[in-house]
Amino acid sequence: MDEADALLVDRPHPEILRLTLNRPERMNALTYEVVNKLNDILDSLVEDTQTRAVIITGNGRGFCSGQDMKKAAERMEPGGSTIVTRYASQTRFGSMSQRMARAPQPIICAVNGAAVGAGMAIAVGADIRIGTPATRFLIGAVKIGLSAGESSISYWLPRWIGPGRAFEVMLTGRPIDAEEALATGLITRCVEPEELQDAAIAQAVAILENAPFSTWHTKRIMRRNLDATSLDAALDVENPTQIVTNATEDYREAVAAFNEKRKPVWRGR
Repeated sequence: MDEADALLVDRPHPEILRLTLNRPERMNALTYEVVNKLNDILDSLVEDTQTRAVIITGNGRGFCSGQDMKKAAERMEPGGSTIVTRYASQTRFGSMSQRMARAPQPIICAVNGAAVGAGMAIAVGADIRIGTPATRFLIGAVKIGLSAGESSISYWLPRWIGPGRAFEVMLTGRPIDAEEALATGLITRCVEPEELQDAAIAQAVAILENAPFSTWHTKRIMRRNLDATSLDAALDVENPTQIVTNATEDYREAVAAFNEKRKPVWRGR
């Protein structure tokens, strides 16, 4: 398959951007080219005022099997790469999660099957995850002589499922199936495979019903306060933001719409 087709970009709705990992014959394994393209798109979201929600999914029976091990083996051959170039590559993989966090738009992962290694990192780096009964999460690295602390997983997984369970999962390398993922909140919904894309779009559309500015700032506050050192610190982020959103035209429109018993018309200002 041409690398140009390995990441598909479409809009199921004018304000929803969908990114589809498209190497189904390799379980959507990530090459450096795909990672670079994905990172470029994530970077562009910071200035993208048309896109209000993002969906990331995979084509075929798996979400993403992580780094393409065949390509990795080629780079390990004599003359293939050095420790310096490998480190640069590793940071490109790891920075996907940073870029997802920086993007103002909520990011939804429609996890259609296995999310392994760096594929799991993409999923846990999202704001919302929806799965199917076939969904499972696997770090895998610890099973092949690498650290399970990969591409931000050691940061996000304890926050989503709790540190105790995260330690056990990462040290044993065992998978998290859909039932456990739903029970622990790692995924928020579990739907049938044929319903997954519609469910992800419906989730995004539900977000679009809210004012753009308030949605962006809600994500920013949620992300920031995951690391709040205290209640006071969290309120120090919340309070000024609420005053700013109070001053927007969209807030005035919401008040008017409530009193007039109609749906608000958002203007994004």
